[in-house]
Amino acid sequence: QVRLVESGGGLVQPGGSLRLSCKTSGAIFSFTAMGWYRQAPGKQRELVATIISNGITNYGDFVKGRFSISKEKVGNTWHLQMNNLALEDTAVYSCWARGLGHDYWGQGTQVTVSS
Repeated sequence: QVRLVESGGGLVQPGGSLRLSCKTSGAIFSFTAMGWYRQAPGKQRELVATIISNGITNYGDFVKGRFSISKEKVGNTWHLQMNNLALEDTAVYSCWARGLGHDYWGQGTQVTVSS
């Protein structure tokens, strides 16, 4: 069974930084795409960032150069570096991956930006 587990969430002040990581287990194949989504209370889930196997990245419009997604060269592990966090970035961040025609999701990690 494929499992995705996020880490790195927490409480940070406006302007601060966090680094999220997604580690996987149970996958004997490489994902073709990986990424991060977020959902704030009362809002729909939205794309934060994706990266595909050739390294091409895509970001939500709200990112505006503040976040960076990366993946490790070996294994199904990827990260989201978030800088200059704002109050409106508060949400549950979930990692996502696609492989062999299936989508996989982590449970999510809470990111709270508050002064």
